[in-house]
Amino acid sequence: MGRTFFRQPTEVLARELIGCVLLSREGGVAIAGRIVETEAYLSEGDAASHSHRGRTARNASMFGEPGLAYVYLIYGMHHCLNVVSAKSGVGEAVLIRSLQPLEGLDLMRERRGGVRDRELCRGPGKLAQAFGLTLEHDGLDLCRGPLGLWPGGGRWGALSEAVDIDAGPRVGIRKAAELPLRYRVRGSEWTSGSGGAGRFR
Repeated sequence: MGRTFFRQPTEVLARELIGCVLLSREGGVAIAGRIVETEAYLSEGDAASHSHRGRTARNASMFGEPGLAYVYLIYGMHHCLNVVSAKSGVGEAVLIRSLQPLEGLDLMRERRGGVRDRELCRGPGKLAQAFGLTLEHDGLDLCRGPLGLWPGGGRWGALSEAVDIDAGPRVGIRKAAELPLRYRVRGSEWTSGSGGAGRFR
């Protein structure tokens, strides 16, 4: 995906990323998964966003060029992958919440400890573990290098045009959770499926 794709408004990018493929070629092994769930985090009016209180050493990548990876650690144990959006200096990003595994499932299973395939990438911490993502990936350019985003199609196939994308409240946060900034493929078995499902539209 070229840089221009990531310069879209963050809410739009969060929708547009649904169906795209996250691909890692680190260590000579290809691992891929289709994005089926995302959350947008904004710079204004969003108290849950890491950029809400300004730039820090932890969130510096969030203020970088659109198309960079912003990876952070929560609870001292789970890494989360975000895609930087908007303009440089703004501080907005899209959290990748869930993937449908496509390639490299054996390595994903090894990293995830033998869970069911449905659970390999069904949540931001799980997919980061399956892909071997750490803070070393923070600031990585997703437009080039061993970790990147690709449009759906090709050998992976594409989402059906009939697929519906629902919007609803974000989960796992306390502030601004009610904002309808979480997007997911309706009825997908690969989405995390928790939190306010009845409030989706």
